[in-house]
Amino acid sequence: AQLMESGGGLVQAGDSLRLSCGGSGFAGFFRANYVIGWFRQAPGKEREFVSCVTSPEGSADYADSVKGRFTADSTVSLQMNNLRPEDTAIYACAWGAGFGCSRHTQRYDYWGRGTQVTVSS
Repeated sequence: AQLMESGGGLVQAGDSLRLSCGGSGFAGFFRANYVIGWFRQAPGKEREFVSCVTSPEGSADYADSVKGRFTADSTVSLQMNNLRPEDTAIYACAWGAGFGCSRHTQRYDYWGRGTQVTVSS
C-alpha cells in the first residue's frame, strides 16, 4: 500500500499550485472514516505540519503559516495560493484511519514520498 503525491513544480511567488494525493494497494484508503494530512520538509529543516482534513466530516486544520492561503478542499487535494519562497519544500500526504485531524505524525499510518514545490522570488 502506498500514497502518491502529484502537482508539485517550480512557480513564482504569488502563483498557485494544486497538490493531489492518491493511493494504491489498499482498498480502505478513501473509504469510511479517515484523515489526510499534508506535511512539508524544507532543506535543513524538520518536517512540519501543513494541513489536515477528515472524511466524511470535512473538518480541517491548517498551520498558521498557510492559513488563508492553502485550502484542503477535499481529502485528496491541497490548493495552495499566493505561494511564497518560504513555502519551498517537499510536500507529502499521509493517511490515518478513524476520526479527527492531527498535527502529529504519529496519527498517520501511510505516507507518500512527497512532491517538490519550489517558489522563486
